[in-house]
Amino acid sequence: MKAFFEGIEDLFVNVLFAPYDMFRFMESWWAANTINWILAIIGSVAFVYWMLELKKYDDKGEEDKSVTSHSYL
Repeated sequence: MKAFFEGIEDLFVNVLFAPYDMFRFMESWWAANTINWILAIIGSVAFVYWMLELKKYDDKGEEDKSVTSHSYL
């Protein structure tokens, strides 16, 4: 089991989180923070887009909202 968990550690540390090592060696706090703000803005835009799509779908009124729409209700 130890080798299994070491394999998971190796996957995350050396593969998946490798791009984050670039942030560690940035000398400029502003550059690292700018990247974080860009990612936050992208996430916010995606969230607003998704909410608008859900609202558009809800406004069409095509969804069956009756109590018997699902057997477990």
